[in-house]
Formats: sequence, C-alpha cells, structure tokens
Amino acid sequence: MQPLTVPGRLDSLEKIRNYIMLAAKDAGLEKARAYKLSLAVDEIATNIINYGYQRAGIDGDVSVEAIVDEHSLTIKLDDTSGYFDPTSKSAPLPENYTQPLEERAIGGWGVYLAIESVDQFQYQRIKDHNHNIFIMYRDAHGV
Repeated sequence: MQPLTVPGRLDSLEKIRNYIMLAAKDAGLEKARAYKLSLAVDEIATNIINYGYQRAGIDGDVSVEAIVDEHSLTIKLDDTSGYFDPTSKSAPLPENYTQPLEERAIGGWGVYLAIESVDQFQYQRIKDHNHNIFIMYRDAHGV
C-alpha cells in the first residue's frame, strides 16, 4: 500500500482508521485482530495529535505506512511532534485493576492497552521524527 500522510488534526483520525482497516484486510487479519490493531494505532495517533501538536501549539503531519510480508503486517506511524516514547510509560499499577473506576489514577491506560493489543510494538526517535511501529502476525499464533 502507498503511505498515507494527513494533517495532525483530529479530523484526520478517520482516514487513518480506514487506512489501517484496509491494510488489515489486505493482510488477511482476522476481524478481531484488525480491530485491536486499529484501536492501538488510533490511541497513539490521538495522543500525537492532541498532545504532540495541538496542545503544543504546533502544526505537523502524521504519516502511516503499511508493510505486509509473509508473516506480519507492520504499521509505521511517524510524526514530527515532540519526543514521546510510549514504551517509557509504566503500566498501571496492579492495585488499580480492582479499584472502582472513580478511584483509579487517571492516565496511562490508553497507551498501555494500545501496546498490549498488538503482537509487537517498537518506538524509535530518529532526528526530529517519532516512529511508532505496530506489528501484528498474520497468523494469530505467531510466526
């Protein structure tokens, strides 16, 4: 698939979602796994747009590229917002799992669930670009 580049605005999220679902279909992912991938990419893309661009008061683009090989679908999500490594966020504390929602600490759940929803997640910062890489195996049982 050809890469997709969209403005770093919330109204671009639908285009990103459609691109991800088309890539997942092309890769033959099961619907449930395609949906998990879409939610994971959506969460990270939303954070890039909300925090990396809008709240920082800067404009920028989000680029998405799908790469399908024999074993996996790889989604690369790139942006030029400030440095943010989702893997540096610690997982929510285990005691938060059983607390009522209104008593749980705010924040961190979306990124945690996004990373846990895919088979592999990688982050790289190269020059002024964030590279978020999501990998889903085409066979749900792995390579």
